[in-house]
Amino acid sequence: MPWHQITVTTLEHLAPTLADFFDRQGAVSVTYMDAEDEPVYEPAIGETKIWTRTQVIALFELDSEPETIKAKVYGQFPAQDLLAWQYEAVADQAWERAWMEYYHPMKFAGRLWVCPTGQEQHETGTVCLTLDPGLAFGTGTHPTTALCLEWLASHDLSGKTVIDYGCGSGILAVAAVLLGAESALAVDIDPQALTATRDNALKNNVQDKIICYLPEQFKPVQADVVLANILAKPLIELAAPISALVAPGGQLVLSGILHDQSGAVMDAYRQAINFALPVQQEDWIRLDGCKP
Repeated sequence: MPWHQITVTTLEHLAPTLADFFDRQGAVSVTYMDAEDEPVYEPAIGETKIWTRTQVIALFELDSEPETIKAKVYGQFPAQDLLAWQYEAVADQAWERAWMEYYHPMKFAGRLWVCPTGQEQHETGTVCLTLDPGLAFGTGTHPTTALCLEWLASHDLSGKTVIDYGCGSGILAVAAVLLGAESALAVDIDPQALTATRDNALKNNVQDKIICYLPEQFKPVQADVVLANILAKPLIELAAPISALVAPGGQLVLSGILHDQSGAVMDAYRQAINFALPVQQEDWIRLDGCKP
């Protein structure tokens, strides 16, 4: 069925209150969008970043009355803070498959395919990871993930143990096992990420080789390869415990780092890790190195 979609542009301080108001009016979903192309790279852990000027987008069922909702909004909030109002009818569609228009098979280092369901590649000498966008971040389309997949597909992982710290969708843990790793431990602060990782491990028939943990459940062990695709600030804050997870002679791969943050991240790990030269894709950097 079609839906009523109401979009209000407002100021940062008002956006959460307006979203709550829409929710009380019966909105079936409320989302935030940037109204002015303001980049947001690194919110704090657990923080939802609101832009200086934010679009609050509410979806209502067809029996609701947009003009009545508009009158209530303007009666509740100062008119000068409601910078723009837009209404449109949105046709129903198979939302869960709409992303297929934009997400296609990707190949990394000539050896690893990452493919959506139904588009799997079975090329001789390669492995194929099947993954669809879902609960958690990580499909390989973002440079931070692509840089890590390129590293994995470029190295011999046969018999290696792997830790994916901040696993998101579990794409790195699953890729590592498909590429020959003996086992992988996946750690994330978000329970949905662990659910996504288990689902993707099952989808790729590697569920017996991947174990998932919340940080408080994870008993630190050392692994041959440690991957942490998170963000610069937590990477710096967690430098000591992440470094300690790397076995002597093992390798550390860090991503989620902007170009101008790479020096600070390298400094945080320099006592424990000998880094190779940074590898850049767009604005993002991958750091990888060996523990003596």
